[in-house]
Amino acid sequence: MRATLPHPADLGRKVRDLVLAHRADLRARTYGTADLNPPAGPYEVLPVTASDGARLRVHAYGPADGDVIVLVHGWTCCLEYWNPQINAFAGEYRVIAYDVRGHGESDEGSAPLTTDQLADDLAEVLDAALRPGQRAVLVGHSLGGMTIQAWAGRYPQRVRKQLLAVLLTNTAAGGLIAETTVVPFFNRGAAALPFRMGLLGLSARILFPPVTPVRWVFRRQVMSLASVGDIADFSLNIVRSCPARVRGRFGTLLSYLDVGRGAANLTVPTTVIAGSADDLTPPVHAERIVAMLTKTGSLDAYRMLSTGHLGNVEAYREFNAELARVAQDAFGVTAKVVGA
Repeated sequence: MRATLPHPADLGRKVRDLVLAHRADLRARTYGTADLNPPAGPYEVLPVTASDGARLRVHAYGPADGDVIVLVHGWTCCLEYWNPQINAFAGEYRVIAYDVRGHGESDEGSAPLTTDQLADDLAEVLDAALRPGQRAVLVGHSLGGMTIQAWAGRYPQRVRKQLLAVLLTNTAAGGLIAETTVVPFFNRGAAALPFRMGLLGLSARILFPPVTPVRWVFRRQVMSLASVGDIADFSLNIVRSCPARVRGRFGTLLSYLDVGRGAANLTVPTTVIAGSADDLTPPVHAERIVAMLTKTGSLDAYRMLSTGHLGNVEAYREFNAELARVAQDAFGVTAKVVGA
């Protein structure tokens, strides 16, 4: 009897259903590690529309009159990625998190996908989140950190006007394929991963089926093998919530990433965090950003955590302690941070 292949439309519907199921799980699932759970308190939805008409999902947690922390997530993630930070800081601060276009429940939009467009989106979010004259602490992970650099390069006049401090974690300014160590047998330098091979890998519409080998590979290549249990489950579920087509489209953007010397325009105290086992953005990327900030005179601190690429989840207590220090220095108050 001849096996019949599923119709592409049927397969597409099944994939979409799985993505929606993972998104619903992020909102409802209870982990043994309570810090990963959806925030228990109320939140405000901020209406934000990008320059091309794309609607961005933006949430504000914590007191309406609180000092503001803005969180920008990375590739294939969504605002729930920041649950460990929202749960820790929303008691004392007004914490703003949003879905990058195409991710989570934000529209993909009609504009060409560029770092300039992501910078424009961030500009819209900041304008919606901040009262006139108010300044924030801005935090970016991976693509979020690249977006912040792109924003600073595009809107240098806004940096001191809208920010008090910046924290960049597990990020880069460019050259991701040349510097990656994520593929076995390829390393930096003479054995660097060929660009075309890296482009094909990042642009692929990768799926993450719920089987044990996929979980192990994800931990090995994206996190570190020290990340187990709830931490690994939560992180993989976050990534599964991103449509494969969006994952591939943004992967192509990352392949050609070059935000230049945008970090040099971060003329407020800026902290950089790297992961010692981060194969996607190895510490060499953080060191280059640190060099730019040092020359500008705005480097606040450089920290290395024993993590893979998802540092603020893998070592969220250590990350939260650093963010608490940054926020305290920026706002001049000692806040009670949950779980710190």
